[in-house]
Parts: sequence; structure tokens; C-alpha cells
Amino acid sequence: MIKKLALEKVNDEIYACMICPIGKTGVAVVGEGSANARVVFIGEAPGKKEAISGRPFIGRSGQLLRFLIRSIGLSEEEVYITSPVKYLPLRGTPTKKDIDHGREHLQRQLSVINPKIITLLGNVAAYGVLQEKVAVRKDHGKIIEKDGKKYFITLHPAAGLRFPSLKKLLLEDFKKINSLL
Repeated sequence: MIKKLALEKVNDEIYACMICPIGKTGVAVVGEGSANARVVFIGEAPGKKEAISGRPFIGRSGQLLRFLIRSIGLSEEEVYITSPVKYLPLRGTPTKKDIDHGREHLQRQLSVINPKIITLLGNVAAYGVLQEKVAVRKDHGKIIEKDGKKYFITLHPAAGLRFPSLKKLLLEDFKKINSLL
């Protein structure tokens, strides 16, 4: 209960942030799931559907992500799903400035949740958390240990939708998450 209240406090700070919505649209999408999650899934930024609803990963990419989560025997209620950028960017991919600012909020969320595995879904997630570029296509399925945390690198679900051959890689990567737990 203490972690849940602490996470709600961080999320309230995100809702009240005056910097986050600059150059973006829609409502804040802080994330959802368990404050006691063993696994956190981090994407890029909300899409149009997410910016309307305030919920992360509910569009086509989200449907695939949620399928992948269930395929490894986890429920959406026992993981946490979020992104470094909490609003829909006006122009596609978030800017470095957007990611750097959102990282502050994301780090506070991760500090409260303290998951066993932080799953980075694509380049923006990897940069937003690790503050370094990661060759996701080459390094997918690998663990990076940094500052006492385990980061699992994989593709963004949108890549699996755009390129069907990558969907198989996503499925294989997600099976590895179970062995890490």
C-alpha cells in the first residue's frame, strides 16, 4: 500500500507538471499497472488513442504488447507499462529535450516500483532510461546491467506490426523475460 501511494504521488506530480505538455497534445499518460511490478515495460510516448484516453499502449502496438505480456504468463495488472514521454508529441518521435525531461518523472516511478527487470521497448525507451544510444535491432534480447538494475532490450511492438519478420523476434525476446524472473 505504501508503494501504491508513493507511485500515486509521483503520478500526481506528472499531472501537475507545467513542462511536460509543452509542444505536445492530449492528456498525460503516466502509466498503469502494479506499484509492486516485477517487470516494467517502457515504450516511447503516447499515441493518439493513448493521448485521448490517458492509458498507455491501447492502440495497435499496445494490443500486441499486451498479447506478448499474456503470452509469457503475466497479467497486465501485475506489470507496469509506461514511457519516458508522458504526452503525445506534435511531430512523431519525441525530441531529445522531451525525453530528457520525461526521464526525471520516469526515474521517480522506477525508484518507487523497483522492478526486477526493466524492459526497454525500442530506441527511445533505451535512450530515455540509459541516456545512451543502444543498437536495439542488434542487441535485442540482451540484458544490460547498470547501477544495480537489469534492463532487457527488445524492439518496440510497432516494429513487429510494420515488419512481420520482427514480430517473431519479439515473441522470442519475451520468452526470455520469463527465465529472468
